[in-house]
Amino acid sequence: MVLLHGFTDTWRSWDLVLPALEREHDVLAPTLVGHAGGPDIEGALDEDVLVTAVEAAMDAAGFETAHFAGNSLGGYLALHLAARGRARSVVALAPAGGWAEGDDSFNETLEYFEEMQELQRNAIQAVELIVTSPQGRRRATEYIATNHEHIPSELIAHQMLGAASCLAVAPLVERARAEGWSLDAERVECPVRVVWGTADRILAWPRAAARYRETWLPNADWVELDGIGHCPQLDVPTETAQLILDFARP
Repeated sequence: MVLLHGFTDTWRSWDLVLPALEREHDVLAPTLVGHAGGPDIEGALDEDVLVTAVEAAMDAAGFETAHFAGNSLGGYLALHLAARGRARSVVALAPAGGWAEGDDSFNETLEYFEEMQELQRNAIQAVELIVTSPQGRRRATEYIATNHEHIPSELIAHQMLGAASCLAVAPLVERARAEGWSLDAERVECPVRVVWGTADRILAWPRAAARYRETWLPNADWVELDGIGHCPQLDVPTETAQLILDFARP
């Protein structure tokens, strides 16, 4: 199984579901190019570079194909890997890129990531202090999860530091503004499950899912999580792990 994290995150986005997934699968959870701890950016950065790097990690691990779970940007990339024939199944948690043609609200999401990174960079010296208080932990997680009390303080701090140091923000935002998103959906032949929280504050349901629902993946297995935020693997890890495992049987 391959797990792909979201924009500005790291592989540790999967910390809370890894134990359950590893009981049934050999798991590869790489950090994406340009993200904290991931491969360096060499030249231009776009989705093809990100996907090719994941393929290289799979090859190194001996994974010709795999079951995929991806969140946000990671869900979008997992579907591209499926189009390349590398996926046995895909569980996409709020995959990016699904706004309808002509819907420019994606600019709000891109602006969010730019502003969020600036805020994280300004707060970098106070991260440890921020996560010591319930109010600080709630503020740090309010855009990714509605349930946050169970998320370890150390993991929240790691995410904040990772977002602050993510070098992929500027080039990927620039590329998205210039070129948008695309998916060769006809080449996605494996089973696909799309999971979306109705309280997602980054990719709002159902607006940010329009192209997936109407043209790209209308026949996918669709799961709505009532009142759940953008990162179900952090928000409701037990339920999310089961949604992945039920769909990705070895």
